[in-house]
Amino acid sequence: MVKKAPRRTAERILGTTLELFNRFGEPSASTTMISAELRISPGNLYYHFPSKDELVNTLFDQYEDRLYKLLEASQDVGDVEDAWFFLHSLFELIWQYRFLYRDLNHLLSRNRRLETHFPTILTRKREALRGLLDNLRAEPPTDIDIDAAAARSRDAVAASMVVVLTYWLSYEYVLHPRSAMEPENAQDALLRGAYHVLGLLAPHLGDAPRAHLLALIDAYAPAP
Repeated sequence: MVKKAPRRTAERILGTTLELFNRFGEPSASTTMISAELRISPGNLYYHFPSKDELVNTLFDQYEDRLYKLLEASQDVGDVEDAWFFLHSLFELIWQYRFLYRDLNHLLSRNRRLETHFPTILTRKREALRGLLDNLRAEPPTDIDIDAAAARSRDAVAASMVVVLTYWLSYEYVLHPRSAMEPENAQDALLRGAYHVLGLLAPHLGDAPRAHLLALIDAYAPAP
């Protein structure tokens, strides 16, 4: 039997750091805690990542890269089932790097890389969701003024969807501070988030796709 090659130390450090950041929050997970969890010396940790910010930035780069690849897939959303899968995938990715959202204001106040990059993330999310709305909308009206009003409405809806995506886990945390961030509660939390984002989408669909979407929402309605 061929033995698996051990993971490189840097990969192990990142994996453990992500787990601890997600569980305890970035402010509460010190480099001492990380090295103790890994059973390595602090010097070994600092050899690979000279500072805690370096750990945060590397994990953020991973998230940013995966997010942008996922947002590109929004162009292929052609029906409400695609939209459900796409939005749920967004929530799953946010959950995997949930420390970024749980501690967002803290991180933005002290990390220049996140401060400069996160506005672009929100803009790219809004653009992707705006395109999704365009793909799913009913036949556009022929009246130019009506179409312009509808476009402004879709802009507002896309922005509202981004707000829910960005702050949903914070909302869950406020409601259930002792349990919201535990892995066993992930599925219900993600379903609740997707449920509410899709609820924003529903009024902007034609009759048939709206009925289909409402049926999906009912079928996947999460526990309150």
